[in-house]
Amino acid sequence: MQSFLFEFYEFMRSRKKYWLVPIMLAMLFFGSLMILTQGSTVAPFIYALF
Repeated sequence: MQSFLFEFYEFMRSRKKYWLVPIMLAMLFFGSLMILTQGSTVAPFIYALF
């Protein structure tokens, strides 16, 4: 996993693709939100937000 992150960082640095950072963070946030809501007691509270 660390090699992937390092390689991704090097790609962004060399090609000046810093706009990918917010997209990756949003995908990570929504992915973790989906994982948390599956079968947990927190799900009704998260559904109320949207």
